[in-house]
Amino acid sequence: MPFIGNQPALSYTSFAKQDFTTSATTSYTLDNPVANENEIALFINFVRQEPTTAYTASGTSLTLTSATSASDDMYCVFLGKAVQTVNPPSGSVGTAQLADSSVSLAKLSATGTKDATTFLRGDNTFNAPPLGGITEADMFRLTSDLNSNADPISSNLERVDDATFSKIGTGMSVSSGRYTFPSTGLYFVQYSIIGESNNDGFSVYMDATTDNSSYDLVAQVSVGGPSGYNVGGTQQTFINVTDTSNVKVSFRATSMAGNNNTRIYGDTDFNATTFTFIRLGDSQ
Repeated sequence: MPFIGNQPALSYTSFAKQDFTTSATTSYTLDNPVANENEIALFINFVRQEPTTAYTASGTSLTLTSATSASDDMYCVFLGKAVQTVNPPSGSVGTAQLADSSVSLAKLSATGTKDATTFLRGDNTFNAPPLGGITEADMFRLTSDLNSNADPISSNLERVDDATFSKIGTGMSVSSGRYTFPSTGLYFVQYSIIGESNNDGFSVYMDATTDNSSYDLVAQVSVGGPSGYNVGGTQQTFINVTDTSNVKVSFRATSMAGNNNTRIYGDTDFNATTFTFIRLGDSQ
């Protein structure tokens, strides 16, 4: 049938129900007025009663043919009072009724930031996916020769700045020879030393602290040989950084003869003596 105006929305029907507190009487009051007894379905002790024969109704008055008792269970459903709504009843919509891609991110109650860089976890939170690669990599070097013992090596240090170099992530920071890590995780730390032998030889140590106070030896490389020859060595270890404020590393250099006669090469234009830091992944 044609009509004027917007097309009506789909309607869903739910019938009103009334429960009665029974007693030894034939007269009850309805919550909603009706034209006659045919507009309600009356049940006594879960048995549907026949309109006119078992009861009559008019307006809000309900009259039974036989009186009930206080132990009876009686209720009615208003057949003439159908409640129309454009909203489906609770629990009536299933997966088949939802169109593909019809639920937007705005309708999700998950916590966290939902954007193109995050995903929804099983615990209903948005999180960044694991990258599966290195998130921090950095390298420092000596910019000039170190000609004496140093504890720690704290001067003439720079981040490598050649045109072909690039760090990954935030990078390390160094103050007074103490290196601070940019984030927690398991780090690969390596240092490579080149210098001039002096018959006595020299050692370079890596020390680490977990309380930003007491440093312990974690790696050592020692080199030596006839005076005037170039010598070098490399050493490395893993550092488990659980607290970026307290876990740090430093490097120190000493002559093996204890005579302060140490010469380690450094240069600002290329890598001679270097200190490398690579974050491998999360701490376990």
